[in-house]
Amino acid sequence: MKSIMLFCFLNGVCFISLAQKVTVSGTVKDADNGETLIGVNIFDKKNQKGAITNNYGFFSYSLFEKEIDLIFSYVGYEPVLISLNLERDTLLNVELQPAGYLQEVVIEGQKDDPIQESSQMGTINVPLRDIKNLPALMGEVDIFKVIQLLPGVQSGSEGASGLYVRGGSPDQNLVLLDGVPVYNATHLFGFFSVFNADAINNVELIKGGFPARYGGRLSSVIDISMKEGNMKEFQGEGSIGLIASKLTLEGPIVKDKTSFLLSARRTYLDLIARPIIRSSTGGQEDVGYYFYDVNAKINHIFDQKNRLYVSYYGGNDVAYSSYKSSYERWDNEGTVQSHEEAGLGWGNNIAAVRWNHIFNQRLFANFTGTFTKYRFKLFSEYEDIFTENQGGNVTRDFFVANYSSGIRDFAFKADFDFIPNPQHYFRWGGMLIDHKFTPGVFVARENERPETREGAIPSDSRELSMYIEDDFNVGGRWKFNIGAHFSGFFADTKTYTSFQPRIAMRYLIDPTSSLKLSYVQMAQFVHLLTNAGLGLPTDLWVPSTDKIGPQESWQVAAGYFKNLGYGLEFSAEAYYKDMQGVIEYQDGASFLNTSEDWQEKVTSGEGRSYGLELLLHKKTGRTTGWIGYTLSKTERRFEEINFGEWFPFRYDRRHDISVTAVHKLSERIDISGTWVFGSGNFITVPTQRYQHSFSVINDTNTSYGGLYLEHFDSRNNFQMRNYHRMDVGINFNKPKKWGERTWNISIYNLYSRLNPFYMDISYNYDLQRNQLRQFSLFPITPSVSYRFSF
Repeated sequence: MKSIMLFCFLNGVCFISLAQKVTVSGTVKDADNGETLIGVNIFDKKNQKGAITNNYGFFSYSLFEKEIDLIFSYVGYEPVLISLNLERDTLLNVELQPAGYLQEVVIEGQKDDPIQESSQMGTINVPLRDIKNLPALMGEVDIFKVIQLLPGVQSGSEGASGLYVRGGSPDQNLVLLDGVPVYNATHLFGFFSVFNADAINNVELIKGGFPARYGGRLSSVIDISMKEGNMKEFQGEGSIGLIASKLTLEGPIVKDKTSFLLSARRTYLDLIARPIIRSSTGGQEDVGYYFYDVNAKINHIFDQKNRLYVSYYGGNDVAYSSYKSSYERWDNEGTVQSHEEAGLGWGNNIAAVRWNHIFNQRLFANFTGTFTKYRFKLFSEYEDIFTENQGGNVTRDFFVANYSSGIRDFAFKADFDFIPNPQHYFRWGGMLIDHKFTPGVFVARENERPETREGAIPSDSRELSMYIEDDFNVGGRWKFNIGAHFSGFFADTKTYTSFQPRIAMRYLIDPTSSLKLSYVQMAQFVHLLTNAGLGLPTDLWVPSTDKIGPQESWQVAAGYFKNLGYGLEFSAEAYYKDMQGVIEYQDGASFLNTSEDWQEKVTSGEGRSYGLELLLHKKTGRTTGWIGYTLSKTERRFEEINFGEWFPFRYDRRHDISVTAVHKLSERIDISGTWVFGSGNFITVPTQRYQHSFSVINDTNTSYGGLYLEHFDSRNNFQMRNYHRMDVGINFNKPKKWGERTWNISIYNLYSRLNPFYMDISYNYDLQRNQLRQFSLFPITPSVSYRFSF
C-alpha cells in the first residue's frame, strides 16, 4: 500500500511539473539595505492567484498565461506592480522601498497575505518595530517579553523571560537562531533573553499546527533570523541603558555582493558596583555580575543562484564573589590570611554555515552545517595560610570544588522547496544531529589529597529526522498542509523511532473569513531537569535512555479567522494538547547530589492542557497593537507524586489578558503601553505545621530545640494572588546630520502593584500562628535609554 501511495505521489508531482508553461521566480529584498524579505505576498491580478517568499526571500510562480501583472506587497513597504510578457522561464529580483511616515500606498487589486488565507494556524509573526517601541524594563528591549504578551504564552514569574506555551515547559520550546537550537535563551537568571533586538531581522512564533519541517520539541517553535548585513552602505545603531549598552555595525565588504554584521551587548552593573563594594569593605569583598552577547554574520552572493551565510553567536553570564581577611588565630600563636571565592557562569556558543542554491525556477535548496554548545559551571574555593609568630613556619589549607554540566551538538541538514504551480508548495528534507551530554560532574580537591570526581559519565547520542509536506489548494475555498515528520534517536543501548503526522486545513467562508483545523503529533528526545527552587539556571540537559523514554504529544486545534479591514485581524483558536513522558524531580531530589544517577532522581508522567485564545491585532496605521485573551487549564500527573492524582501545573493560569498599543503622535514622538493580567501561579504549601522539640546534652548541659514537621495534602495546593501590571513608554525621535537619535522613557509597573514573586512560611509571634509571607520583586520602576543610528 505504501509503495502504491509513493508511486502515485511521485507521478502526480511529475505530471504537475510537466503541465506548466512558464515560471517567474526570484528574490525580494529591501531596497535600502539589500536584506531579503520573508513572507512577501506576490499576487497575480489577472488570475487572482499568487505566491509568498520563503525564509530566504525566494519565490516561484508558474502559470499558463504569458502576460501577467504581479503585485509585490509587504507590511511597512510600498507595494510594487510589475507587468511582464513572458516567453520563457524568468528570474526576477525585486526591491521594495520602505514606506515613509504614516504613508499608505495602495495599488488597485493589491492583496496582502491576510490571516484568513493561510492553512497555517497558531502562527504569529512578531513585528520588530513594535518590539523596539514598547516599554522596556530597565531600558533593555527584550524579544521574549513581547512574545509573552501574545495569547497562549505565559511568563513564569515576575520579570522572567521564560516561555510557557499552551501548558508546556520552557524545554519544550524549539528556539532557533538562524536555524540553530539555543539550549538556554535567557540572561540575568531569566530576566532577559539572549537575543539582541538590534541584530534580529525576523521573529516567528508557532504554537500549534506545526508544519512537518519542524520537530524535536512538544510545545512551540520560536524561529529567529539574524540580519544579513547591509549590502548597500555602511550603517550602525546602538543604545545606552541603565544596565546595558549595545552597538551594531553592518555594511558591504563588496557592494551588492558581500556584507557583514557585527553586534555586541554588555551589562555594566559590575563596573559600577565593584568599586563601591570594595571601598565600603576596605578591599575585603568583591562581588559582581555581568552578561554579554556577540552576534556576527557574513553574507556572500556568488551569483543569482548561489548564496552563502556564516553566522555566529556567543554569550555568557558571570556571577562571582570573593572575600579576603587577615586575623590573629584564637590561640595567638600566629596570623591567618583567609581567601574565599565562589561563582557561577553559563552561556551558549552557536555557529552556522548555510548555502542557498536555486537548481531551477521551481526548486530551491538550503544546506546547513551547525554547532551549538551550552555549559553551566558552579565553583567554590577557599584558602587559609597560617604563619606562626615564632619561627615563621607557613601552613596552607585549601579546598576547591567545581560543578559543571552542558550539552554540545554538531548537525547537518538539507531542506528543499519545490513549487510546481500556484496550487502546490512541496517541502522535504532531513537532518542528522550528534549530541554530547554532560548531565553533571562534581570535581573536588582538598589539600594534598587526590582529586575526587563524581557524577554522570558524558554520553553521546545520534538523532536523525526526515520530513515531507505539501501546502496545496483544492478548488477556491479549501487549502491543506499535509505532511509527516519521521525521527529516530540512537542512544548507547536503546533506539527510539517516531512517526509524526501533521495535518492542517482551511475552509474559506468568504473572501474575508475562514475556518481552520489542525492535528499534529510531536516527539522530543532530550529532557531538561531544572531545580527551580534554587533560583539559579541549573539546567541539566539529559537524553532519552532505556529507563527514561522520549516525551510525546498530540494536539488538535480549531479556529475562526477574520480580516476586518483597515489593518485589523481577529482570530479565535481552541486547542487540546496531551503530553506523555514529561519528567520532574522526585520530592527531595537535588541536582547537586552527583553520587546518584540522574535517572534515579526523576519520575515520568503525563500532562494535558486545553483552552481558548482570542486575538484582535491592528497591524497598520497611526495606532498599532493587539488585545489578547487566553482561557486555559493545564494539569500534570505522576505516579510517585501527589498519590498519582492530577494536580495543577505550577503556571496554570485560568485567565490571561494582554493589551498592547503603540501610537504615533507625530513624526518625532510615539507613545506605547501594555497592560497584563494573569491568574495567580500555584505553589505547594503545608496544610499543617508542627514544631517538634528535642534536646541534645553536651558537656556543658546545653539544650537545643526546634524542628518543624510539615504535612502536605497535595501538590500545588495554593494559588497566589492574581498578577496585573501596566507599563508605559514614550520615544522622542530626532533626525541628526549623522543619522537619528531616540530618547526612550519607560515606566515598568506604573501603579506599583506588588505582585507575588515567591512566598514562604514564617511564624507570627504577635498572632501566635504560622502565616504565608509574600515577596515582591519590582515596584514602580522608571528607566531611560538613549538610542542612535547612523
